Amino acid sequence: MPKVGIVMGSDSDLKVMSKAAKILEKFGIDYEMTIISAHREPDVFFEWAKGAEERGVKVIIAGAGMAAHLPGMCAALFPMPVVGVPLSGSKLDGMDAVYSIMQMPPGVPVATVAIDGGMNAAIMAARILAVSDTELLDRLKAYTVEMKETVQAKAARLDEVGYEAY
Repeated sequence: MPKVGIVMGSDSDLKVMSKAAKILEKFGIDYEMTIISAHREPDVFFEWAKGAEERGVKVIIAGAGMAAHLPGMCAALFPMPVVGVPLSGSKLDGMDAVYSIMQMPPGVPVATVAIDGGMNAAIMAARILAVSDTELLDRLKAYTVEMKETVQAKAARLDEVGYEAY
């Protein structure tokens, strides 16, 4: 049963949103991923978002560029957390999407990550799910240690060879 729903408006968003899927896979979190244009097929979008809870979705990750209505509309229709991923690629390089996703009206919140932040959106979704899943929380803690060790290994390599050879 899916726990996270990943939705985007176009296949051009897949390069960013697939990073979310890879992180969810790393943590062993089930997900469903789809492409739905809220503007071109609103009936399909409404059905997907309104049915997400019944399908077992606990968090939605919604990626959108330009006008970025997809995350906000998910939050309007889905009663649980929505994480918005502003996508670059427009003339405003994603800033239009940032403002659109962040500026939600009172009562319809969307958590927002950095532009093209699919990876962080998945980590945020995992952290939300870990509130009631101690095994997932342990995997997140191990991931934090893994990131720390990666940085320390890079620092050690720099100390060994000097920054000119790096």
